[in-house]
This record gives sequence, structure tokens and C-alpha cells, in this order.
Amino acid sequence: MNIVINDEPHELTAPLMLATLLEQLDHQQSGTALAVNQQIVPRARWSTHLLQEGDELVIFQAIAGG
Repeated sequence: MNIVINDEPHELTAPLMLATLLEQLDHQQSGTALAVNQQIVPRARWSTHLLQEGDELVIFQAIAGG
């Protein structure tokens, strides 16, 4: 399965849940947020969101400011 993560192509073994991908990428820090195909996925759904061929993910760190 081919997906794009932060504008970089990746080839993954399917099926794969979003939470599993983040574990594999070692990207489980607090404040991490992500969007799949330009839709924010709430953290509560990461363990049930199944990635699909061609998905585009953006993983970013939420930053508080004032």
C-alpha cells in the first residue's frame, strides 16, 4: 500500500491502523495531531482508523501560543 506522509511517499504493509503507523514511526508524543486527506482525525479514532491506498497524512505538533 502506498501513502504519503508529510509530502513523502511511503510503502506500507496493509491493512494498517493509524495508531499502529504512528507507533512504527515513533511519533506518539503528546501534542501530536494529524489529518488524513485534509480531515483532522481525533486521537480517540486513531486506533480504529484504517489507512487506505493513496491516503495523504499530515502529522504535526500542536503548539500553544498567545
